[in-house]
This record gives sequence, structure tokens and C-alpha cells, in this order.
Amino acid sequence: MAELNLKQIIDRLNAEFTGETRKLVFWYDDKAEFAEDMETVELQNAKIYHLQPDNQFYTKYFLERVDKTTNYLIYAPFPKPDVRDNHLEDTMLYSRRFFADRASLLSVDLGIEEKYKPVIEKHIKFFANKERTQRFYDLEIENFNEENILVGLLSAVCKARTCSFEEVVRIVLTDGELVDNAFLQEFEKYDLLSAFWQLCEQHFGYTDTKPSLERLLVTLFVTYTGRYVQAELPAAWKSFVSYKSGNIIAFLDSLMNSVLYRDKYDALSTHVAKGLNVLSAFAGMRVDDLVECDTFLAVDQVLVKWLIGRLVSEDIGAIVNGFTIPELCEKRAKMHFGRKTGKTYQMLSSAYSMVKEADYHAADGLKPIIDRYLAADYNMDQQYRKFYYYYDQLESTESFESLRELVENIYTNEYLACLLPAWNAGIQQDAAFSAIPLQREFYNANLRYTKERTVVIISDAMRYEVGQELFARMQDDPKCTAKLSVQLSVLPSYTRLGMAALLPHKTLEMTDDFQVLVDGILCDNLAGRQQVLQSYNPDSVCVQFDDIKNLKVAELRDVLTKRQIIYVYHNQIDARGDKANTEDEVFHACEEAVQEIVDLIHRISVSGNTYHFIVTADHGFIYKRDKLTESDKISGKSADKAFVNRRFIVSKATLEDDGIDHMSMGRILGNEDSKVVSYPVSSNVFKVAGGGANYVHGGSSPQEMLVPVLEFKMERGHMETKNAEIALVSIVHKITNLITSMDFIQSDAVSDTVKAAKYRIFFLSEDNEKISNENSYVADSREENAQKRIFRMRFTFKNKKYDKDKQYYLVVYDEESGLEQWRQPVIMDIAFADDFGFGF
Repeated sequence: MAELNLKQIIDRLNAEFTGETRKLVFWYDDKAEFAEDMETVELQNAKIYHLQPDNQFYTKYFLERVDKTTNYLIYAPFPKPDVRDNHLEDTMLYSRRFFADRASLLSVDLGIEEKYKPVIEKHIKFFANKERTQRFYDLEIENFNEENILVGLLSAVCKARTCSFEEVVRIVLTDGELVDNAFLQEFEKYDLLSAFWQLCEQHFGYTDTKPSLERLLVTLFVTYTGRYVQAELPAAWKSFVSYKSGNIIAFLDSLMNSVLYRDKYDALSTHVAKGLNVLSAFAGMRVDDLVECDTFLAVDQVLVKWLIGRLVSEDIGAIVNGFTIPELCEKRAKMHFGRKTGKTYQMLSSAYSMVKEADYHAADGLKPIIDRYLAADYNMDQQYRKFYYYYDQLESTESFESLRELVENIYTNEYLACLLPAWNAGIQQDAAFSAIPLQREFYNANLRYTKERTVVIISDAMRYEVGQELFARMQDDPKCTAKLSVQLSVLPSYTRLGMAALLPHKTLEMTDDFQVLVDGILCDNLAGRQQVLQSYNPDSVCVQFDDIKNLKVAELRDVLTKRQIIYVYHNQIDARGDKANTEDEVFHACEEAVQEIVDLIHRISVSGNTYHFIVTADHGFIYKRDKLTESDKISGKSADKAFVNRRFIVSKATLEDDGIDHMSMGRILGNEDSKVVSYPVSSNVFKVAGGGANYVHGGSSPQEMLVPVLEFKMERGHMETKNAEIALVSIVHKITNLITSMDFIQSDAVSDTVKAAKYRIFFLSEDNEKISNENSYVADSREENAQKRIFRMRFTFKNKKYDKDKQYYLVVYDEESGLEQWRQPVIMDIAFADDFGFGF
């Protein structure tokens, strides 16, 4: 870095005259800044010759005829004459020039051609500070021209890591205020403000008699919007539309898609939207014209309002710009504002699935009902659950109340009200208990003859549709072989009886005081269940999910080693649903349950050397959001001692009342028990003291009695992981130097589920010619702080002619797979322009 003082100048002059060969060095001190100093300066290996404007010819004679051996510094306290007037021009051809003004020193040090020295001189104030000057040097600019120098100065003021005008604008807009911007004040201090605005015109087509960041920002957003909104823009916006739309789109795309800057983009978008009253403008447009626009959140607000209207009107055939309602929801959820609107679109998509089945008719007969439920009807329960899962995560639900009422009405009054009576008529048929496998046959059917170690995860209240979601999740894992089947639970469909039915047994009974015994053993706790299980298989164990999930690897292996069957009891859904104060969280608990089971299977398969898993449940459940009315409740009075629950009553006498059916316990358990279980044939409940009636189980319905049985076989050593990915941080669309540095970020920290990866990064032409060096990077950072995962790569380009009309790409390849991960188009602009238009 060039610094200016007399001692340094003398040191540099002495360095010029080292060696045995005679040297002549010309120093034209344009402003005679050092004329007085040079009267007293003495050099170590040279003499000082004072050149005058009128003694050039004699000087030439003296240096080439009189003294041909001595080293001379020819010092001239005036500018170098024009070539035609300089008699020493030919002498200078075999001599050297020396520069001592700061601009000259910088130009020589950086390799800037003399014709661009006026640019440095105009902004010499910038270089008065060491830190600022060092920042300019650190940009490592090659092939200086007027534009590069000015962009470099602006970049250094902004403390940008690369010489990029787009990055300068990004910093000015996102790190500063729109009014009284500190960066613009710095630009003005170093006479760079006019250059900034002229560059804004060149890059973004923004020109104004009184330019401002506010109007620049509006120009960017309106121009971007104009490209993607198919309708005519409001008249008041048209003056902001720029002719440089391509550059603007590339700039805003980089901003909105950056993991580091997308939140800043959202804040700027909100600011512009408020100033332009965007919501009002868009509300007057056709929704078809807005589908492709992603500039403002207001687009989604308009689309969501329209979607609500269509769904409430049950217009499921609506088409928007060629998209069906679910296709539109999927598309918009994947766009920029999907981070904010995704849950809304997911909820609307689930509502669509519900509305589509509004005119529901049940099948006739138990087996057809079951077959249709497994093929399609389960989706009604799943979409109802998904609807409320996303609904409950919205900050405000007032706008969706009419849609929620429709969904609730369809689910309760059209779906359940039709399905459950048909189911309960079918289950009374003689062949009902042979239609599908029974829960009480689970052990014999799945575990009695197994040879390999098997982990059985029993998730309390995991109904069939939740199991189907777990199946879909695991099926997506290429290293997992997944099967899904179903079994018919016991009735009453409640925990003690369901858990007992899943154990091996010769006898399964409910005593007259309603205790559940397996082979005469009370098994309403873990110890009793393990006693029963080990009586059939000594190499077995029963454990709670919460006790096993956080075990260290060695402890986990201790639990599994020398075991053949491991029953793991998981209680996420029922634990939340069975409490009045948390029953409305049951759908959230279902999501957590699926994730917990997926995680446990992967952990055991990797760390526990166990690869065979069966997941099932003791029972399912029914949940409805609206509070029950008195008409939804049945008195449930029994003449004798009875076991009374919201969805069932077990007693010795048959309970006769409207809306109730019954079945003998002997038929259910395969014994001679004469007790009777009575249950509502609809989704109604018995009147029971205490709170909480929206989440219920124990009765007879597909939701309560169709229990999933999932079998998973994992490949050895497999764990579901993804590679640590890398993304571009620098906003770079144009390459202007043969040597260019770019900043990248490792998107996620390396962890148990994110593994290190190695990438090859280089530039290609559209003809697949490699035009730069190839960098390798190992993405193995474990830093949680994203800023600490930023890294810089330097690229050197081939010194060749590039066509600005052709396409070139930055490409990233996964070294292990050899597959391209992503590419970004760039413009190669390495021409050397003489003038940028600033009048120098």
C-alpha cells in the first residue's frame, strides 16, 4: 500500500539505483511539492540533476556525451512536456520514471494505467486513511478501468468483500437507512456520490433530477413487478419502470433468494408496498394476472382471499391461469414468501380436499367400507388433521372462520355422520371379525416366528391415517423397505385393553371389576407387560420411549444386546389428547409423534445394530374441533355396576337407548365373557363428568378401531442424512476482471443429519468450455453462526476474448457423485473501456 513521506521516497529512490548497471531515473514533480527538499537530499549511489524547462537539449548532451557512467536522478519540478516538445523523450525510453505523488504511487503500486490516474487524483481524499486504502487493496481488482476503480472505491467505503456494484447497492439498501443514509454521506465526502448515481443509471436504468434511495428502491420493485404481473400497471407506477429490467430482476432475485438477505428483502418490500398502496392496486386486478408475481406479500393476500371465496362457495373446479386450486397453493408455497404463507396454502389445500368430498356416501358392508377407507377415505381424516395443524399455527384466523366452519360441517355432519352408522351396521355382521387381521392376533402374526432382532414401537393412539403418513415418510428413504397393513382393534378401543391385546397370550380377559388380565397377569403397567412378554420370549424387554430416546450409544446397545424382541411404548398423541387443557394440541402431537418415531428408527438402525422394526398402536381416536352440544351427548345411565367412558360403557346388562349399539365382550376377546360393551353408532359421546370431549376414543369407528401395522427394514449402516450445501453470498452477475473473488456460504452446519461434502467450483461457457481455474471446497464447518460459515474463493479466467452476448455460468459439482448441484448465469465483460462517461 502506497504511503507518502520524504524518507520513504528517498528509500525508494535508493532502491532504484542498486546494481552495477548505470541507471537514469526521471522524476517529474508536477506540482513541485518536493523542490525545496531535493536541494538537500543526497542519494547513496546516484547524483541529482536538476532539470529546467529550458535546458533539455543540454541535459541530453550532458547525460549522453559528458557523463556516461554516473547514475542520475533527473529531477524536474514541473510536468512532463508533451512528446513533441520533449527533447529527452528518446532518452526516457531506456530510462525509468519515478512518481512521488500519492496518486502516482498508488497507480504504480496497483498497476493502474496512467490514463486512469485522474480518477485516483479526483478521489485522493479517500486514500488519506490507511484502513480505507487497505480495503481497496483487499478487493484484488485486476485490469483496472474507470468503472472498476469507481466501483472499487464505493465497495471499500461500504466494506464490501468484493468489487461489485450490485453488492454496493445491496449494502446501501439493506444496511443503511433510506433517509440520511450513512453510506451516501460517505460517498459524498469522497466525491463519489455522482459516480454512485451514474452507476445506478448504467446498471439499473435509474435516472432522476434529484435521485434518492427511496425512488431507486421503488424503481427496482416496480420494474420487477412489471415483468411478472400480466396486467397493466397503475398509471402512477409507470414512471418508475426502468428499461434495464434484466439487471433489476437478477439483483432482486439474488436478494430475495439469499439466506442472509431475504429478511432484509422482505422489509424493503413491505416498505415499498405501503408507499405504493400495493394491496389496493392488486385487489383491482384479475387473480390470473398475479400468479407469477413474487415481489410483494400483497400478491398472496389477494390470492388467499380469492381462494377462501372459491372454497366457501365450494367451487372446487376453479382454474387460475391454468392452475387448479391445489396446484396454485403448491406453486405459491414454493415461491419467495412461502416462508410466511406456506402454512396458509397448506391449510387451504387441505380444505380443498375436504370440500371436494362434501357429498360423501359410505360404502355398503364392512369389508367394502374398510377397503375404501384404506384406499381413500383415510385421507378425509388426514386432511382434516392437516387443516387444523396449519390453522393453529396462523397468527390470525379471523379471515378463515367461514372456511373453518365449512370444513367442520363437512367433517362432522357429512363424513362422520354418514360413515360411522354404516361402519357400525357392518361390524355387527357375522363375518366382521374375519374381514381383516385382529389386534389380539398381532404377536402370533408378526413376532412368533421372527428370527431377527425386532423393535416393536407401540404408539398410543396412532390411528391409521397417522400411520399412513409415517409410512409415506419412511417410504421416501431409499434405504428403507416399508410395508403398511391394518388390523382391527379390540372394543372398547382404549389403552389398557389395546396394549394387552398386542402381547402374546393364551387368554385375554376383562374381570368383573374391569381389570385387564393376560394369561391371568395384570398388565396395566410396564412391569406386568414385560412379565407376560418374557414368559413367551425370555430374550425380550419392554421399555418406555422417553427412557430410550436419549440413551448414549453404549447404553442403547446394552438395552438391545442379546434381545430378540424389544417393545417400546411411545405416548405422544394420547398423552396430549387425553387432557382437557391440551386436547386441542392433539394434531400437533401427531406430527411430533411421526417425527419422533422416524428419528428413533434411524438412530437404532445406525447405533444399535438393529434393522427390523414394527410400528403399531393400541387404538385410534376421533377429534372434532367444535365444542359438543347437549344434543351430541347420550345419557348413558346403566342399571348395574358399569365401566363408563365417553365412547363406551361396559356392563353386564345391555344398554338400550337411541343411537347406541352393543356387542358381547366374549365375541371381541374370543372367550365366554358375558359382559356387554355399548357404544354410540355415531360420533356422539356419553355424558361423563369432567372436561375434555373433543378428543375421544374407546368407541366403534374406523378412526378408533383401524390400527396401522407398519414394518420397516433398514439397510445396515444407513442414516437419513443430507450433504452440507453451499450457496453464493456475493451478488455477482457480471465478471469484469480476469481475477475475481467471490463469497460463498455453507448453508447448514455439519451435524448428525448434515454430512460434510466436497465441491468443485468453476466457470463454464455455454459450449461447456472451462474458462476458469477449478476450486475445491470441503463443506465441513460445524459453526452454528451462519456468518462464520462464509468463505471466499478466487477465480482466474482465461485471458481471451469473451462475447458479452453469450451465456457463461458459475457451476458447482459434488465431487463424490460427479453431479452438478447448481449453476448461476454470469456475463463476461472483460473489455477495456477508455471512458466511463464521467468526463475525465
